[in-house]
Amino acid sequence: MKCENFQRGGAFKFRGAYNAISQLSREEKKRGVVAFSSGNHAQAVALAAKELGIHAVNYMPIDSPSIKKEAMKEYGGEVVFYDRINEDREAIARKFSEEKGMTIIPPFDDPRVVAGAGTSALELLQDVGTVDVMMVPIGGGGLISGTSIAAHGFDARIKVIGVEPEGAHDTLLSLRAGKRVGIPPSNTIADGLRATIPGRFTFPIIEKHVENIVTVNDDEIIEAMRFAMTRLKMVVEPSGAVTLAALLSKRLPFKNKRVGIIISGGNVDPSLVARSL
Repeated sequence: MKCENFQRGGAFKFRGAYNAISQLSREEKKRGVVAFSSGNHAQAVALAAKELGIHAVNYMPIDSPSIKKEAMKEYGGEVVFYDRINEDREAIARKFSEEKGMTIIPPFDDPRVVAGAGTSALELLQDVGTVDVMMVPIGGGGLISGTSIAAHGFDARIKVIGVEPEGAHDTLLSLRAGKRVGIPPSNTIADGLRATIPGRFTFPIIEKHVENIVTVNDDEIIEAMRFAMTRLKMVVEPSGAVTLAALLSKRLPFKNKRVGIIISGGNVDPSLVARSL
């Protein structure tokens, strides 16, 4: 397991945010950055911007977990809340960016963000050697895109498997259709994986590199969180637990295989953990 719940900001997102922001020009850094996210990317942008002395504005859904909202205050990022059901976060952020001259740092659909995300898998492979299978959560596709490029650069034989929550399986539907397919907003417990359509940049990478996508339901995700807490002594958020859920529920019956799984984050509301246990 690559445990990104121990990463700065509590999730893999810090990798992509820092990689993207650090490459901005001096003038772009002076004007600041704007992001949109359910929480983890917003935290990552706020933290990376703070490290680099840059002003950051983040658009977050009003129903984001309270722990992510609280972390944003601590990191010092400016937060603007929106209604994920009735408002288009990207459109709002883009309009604000154009008005203020600030640079948008997308949560997944950007080559710099994808490259940063891919360092997680690269580190895992450098630590343990090659694996037969790599399992990765899918939201907008940034993590699995970076992972698959890193994995196949390391060993072209590695099979990359994506995991999505039931009801938020836009990437699976898109692969079946051979084009990007949009879906209505989902209410899955995995709030970080509620993207409604794969990214324009990430989807062609997924088509080329990803072997298969499986889905898990909320009960299986909760059971994986419980397993992580009681057996692994780790706090894992629902979005980060989907790979473990797929493994535990035998969605893909691996036998005598080396399976690497990305645990993408650990920013979960303590009350949800309490209810789950």
